[in-house]
Amino acid sequence: MRSRSRDMWWGTAIEAPDPGALAVFYARLLGWEVVQMAEDQAIVTPPQPGVYMVFQRAEDWTAPVWPPVPGAQRPMMHLDFEVGDLEEAVGEAISFGATLAEDQPQERVRVMFDPAGHPFCLCLDGD
Repeated sequence: MRSRSRDMWWGTAIEAPDPGALAVFYARLLGWEVVQMAEDQAIVTPPQPGVYMVFQRAEDWTAPVWPPVPGAQRPMMHLDFEVGDLEEAVGEAISFGATLAEDQPQERVRVMFDPAGHPFCLCLDGD
């Protein structure tokens, strides 16, 4: 977009039944900071400026099903995070409240679910 400059912020908004709990989960997982905490919204930011993740309350939340199943709520998007040690990262994510998906389609990727049920991937980058 021509109207955007490098100094402008960008981010993503993620719906959840408990936005504060999910913000704390991702802040711990990524080593980021919770910068706003309210009943219906929480915001997490990384050390670099201009980026954020906002978590918004969804009263009628339905967790997506992965892998997708016809007729069920499918994931609309997911987050990918590169890690240096896949099994260590999985263990750490689980200790923060994530769960490991039963279906793991790639050797160097682990599909996880955050506490609200959103899928995310831990990725061991190769050559």
